[in-house]
Amino acid sequence: MSEKAVYDALLMAVFALAPIVFVLLLFITAPYGRYSEGRAAAWGPSINVKIGWMIQGSPSVIAFAVFFALGKYATNMLPLIFLALWETHYLQRTYVFPLLMRGPRRTLKLPVIAIAMLFYIVNGYLNGRYLTQFSDVYSSGWLTDPRFVIGLIAFFTGMALNLHSDNILRNLRRPGEACYKIPCGGMFKFVSCGNYFGEIVQWCGWATATWSLPGLCYCVWTAANLVPRAISHHRWYLNRFPEYPKKRKALMPFIL
Repeated sequence: MSEKAVYDALLMAVFALAPIVFVLLLFITAPYGRYSEGRAAAWGPSINVKIGWMIQGSPSVIAFAVFFALGKYATNMLPLIFLALWETHYLQRTYVFPLLMRGPRRTLKLPVIAIAMLFYIVNGYLNGRYLTQFSDVYSSGWLTDPRFVIGLIAFFTGMALNLHSDNILRNLRRPGEACYKIPCGGMFKFVSCGNYFGEIVQWCGWATATWSLPGLCYCVWTAANLVPRAISHHRWYLNRFPEYPKKRKALMPFIL
């Protein structure tokens, strides 16, 4: 069996798993962040959240770059632009974001880290390998294609919303504080999870700019993971804070 056949089968399998994971996460909240205590103990041993975050995110940086570099179109301009987009996001998310974390000394469960690493390796392979090996060669004309332009705008818009929302959440606490507070401003005027909304917009932009099934797959998986978690966060806020804005939605302004 050729690598392309294996690649296609893996891509279809990953697509098929997304709705299953989505449904499961509606009933099982992943044990990290505010859900890392109590029943989360059944998930096994933990390590410091900052170290764990860097470990679990490293395959997203490394695997994508390795599989990208192995392709025959790895030095072409358009794939290199996509490489820069991917690495810009994940270098920040993997190594900068955890260093900026505030609040209580949380931990991250080892099984959660292992699942995240597997996810990043598989999707690093699917996206990196597609861009430089299995795609039709992106010509210079793609730079002015509406799909690329719209996708690029969405990618950076989503990234800006994500970073801005993270900054709002980070600054809710003063140094040494461990309590949770109601986030306000930015996308939090409309939704409980402005950071998740931004990330979904960002990867919708990636899917549009690359105009690829692996890009769409990654976007679908981002939504499958973040939509249930946003719903859990929204319920948590409503239960914890009686004064929480009732008109605020979970993830999608005015909709969900």
